[in-house]
Amino acid sequence: MRYAIYFAAPANDPLMELGSLWLGRDPFTGLPVIQPHVPGVSAQRLAELTADPRRYGFHGTLKAPFSLKQGVLEDDLLAECARFGSHVAPFGIPGLEVTRLGRFLALTPSEEAPELPALAALCVKTFEPFRAPLPESDLARRRAAGLTRVQDNNLVHWGYPYVFGDFRFHMTLTNKLVDDNEALYLERAAQSHFQEMTGRPITCTAFGLYVEPERGAPFEVHSMFDLTGETRPSEAAARLKEVQ
Repeated sequence: MRYAIYFAAPANDPLMELGSLWLGRDPFTGLPVIQPHVPGVSAQRLAELTADPRRYGFHGTLKAPFSLKQGVLEDDLLAECARFGSHVAPFGIPGLEVTRLGRFLALTPSEEAPELPALAALCVKTFEPFRAPLPESDLARRRAAGLTRVQDNNLVHWGYPYVFGDFRFHMTLTNKLVDDNEALYLERAAQSHFQEMTGRPITCTAFGLYVEPERGAPFEVHSMFDLTGETRPSEAAARLKEVQ
């Protein structure tokens, strides 16, 4: 079993509803949903091109999937999630937009949003004591993508290559798209699909604990936790850095 700390919103939030619809699965219920029509791409092909992010559920990574280290219980993790939420304040971001990240499509901030990387850094450090070291198979799989020295060090010490200075917030919408025409069709369709949620301010009021019951199984929302504290993520991350 693995867990992950993800940027997410309650099930009835329009962003989550649109994201789950785009990917074809509701991570709150685990049930499939009918994906939107994409001109130029068949329903079967759309399902194929969104298979990887569908398994993980619509989200933005804060603390990448991890197994609990020996001696740590799920209840310990849940208690820390609740404590974390009670200390961190809700915050706003300028908005999201559909972006091409290399060969992938994703929702990314439309303007600089410093609270997002601050929240991610805070999650990486706060929940690290709960994480079991990665097995060699996971290390090899990540390294096969070609990592920098810093990213490899991050992988070993934090369980994920793209943290801190290498972090870029994104909510993945597709697999790697190798066909330029398909990429264009999906980009246009995604821009239309998410238009009611893009280009306008969004307030982050919660985060999600997702769970993968067994390796290769779809991730599902285990619990949502409200942000109810008074400390901004950037302030909390700065304080944590000072004491370490």
